[in-house]
Amino acid sequence: MDPTHMRIAEPSPDQDFSPKRERLGLEILIIGIGFLLLIPLISLHRVTDFMIFCIFALSFDLLYGYMGRLSFGHLLYLGTGAYVFGLFIKTFQSNVFLALFLGVLAAGLLGMLLGLIMVRATGACFSLMALAFNQIGFFLVLSPLKHITNGEDGFGAHARSIGFLNFNSKITLFILTLLLLLFVFYFLKRLTTSPYGILVRSIKEDENRVRFLGYNTYFYKWVTFVTASLIAGLAGTLTALNYRFVNPNVMDVHQNVGVVFACLIGGAGNLYGAIIGGVVYMMISNFLAIYIQRWEMFLGIALLIIVFKFRKGIWGSIQNTGEYFQRPKEVGPVEEKKA
Repeated sequence: MDPTHMRIAEPSPDQDFSPKRERLGLEILIIGIGFLLLIPLISLHRVTDFMIFCIFALSFDLLYGYMGRLSFGHLLYLGTGAYVFGLFIKTFQSNVFLALFLGVLAAGLLGMLLGLIMVRATGACFSLMALAFNQIGFFLVLSPLKHITNGEDGFGAHARSIGFLNFNSKITLFILTLLLLLFVFYFLKRLTTSPYGILVRSIKEDENRVRFLGYNTYFYKWVTFVTASLIAGLAGTLTALNYRFVNPNVMDVHQNVGVVFACLIGGAGNLYGAIIGGVVYMMISNFLAIYIQRWEMFLGIALLIIVFKFRKGIWGSIQNTGEYFQRPKEVGPVEEKKA
């Protein structure tokens, strides 16, 4: 195999990209404990809502932070998952896990279809195409499909219990969401640190070079796009399950700004940054709004400070600080003692 192939597809000996199982297990444990510690500070329902938003932020970060595609229409896939889940629960009173699977599958199938077109676009063209598809989806559920979706009024989606699992219980929803968040984090951590993930990062840095080396960059981008759509669909199904209600707001393009802010605040291109940014953004949007009428302005100011002062976000700043203290201290020349 060509050595240049190896340089992209496999990590160099001095770079250990693949996380050790013990370390990854510890990271998952810390994330789980972190959300448990939030419960005394805010309500259990809100912590569940925070975790759902973090799942969505992880899916967006895979698309933006790792593949370099800024989407203003990523809520289309969250909304698809929410609507398919809600309609199956409402119409057939089906098994919750089956409805979850179908919602995620629908979002993935939509991502597979639109991804064939989307991944060939770059820059502003990609962002505008994503926005256009999102608006089409929003218009469809609002008017032409009103007899199914009940238009802007939405519809209820009350899940039935399965054995001892009562999905109207906040504790059950919290545990289910936490487990799914940890699974998504584990899956993405393994994916982004694999040779596949390193190749996707290389495509972001210099796609022409990767294509010149013989890789089908469109296929890798398409798979990443579909993966992000599936995870966004999962966030949508959990949103419908948590609120027991679905309306067009789940596809409102204005809500997409929040996940962009979250990734920039936490640090794009890093899974920890997506989770930290998701929690910080939700804390600001949920609690700052109670005390300050124009909280969006303060959020914008905070984002400007982070962009200009902490370009890598909160997690990037933490990493830089850790690297600074880990640097070996320079030792001056030792003077030889005179005999």
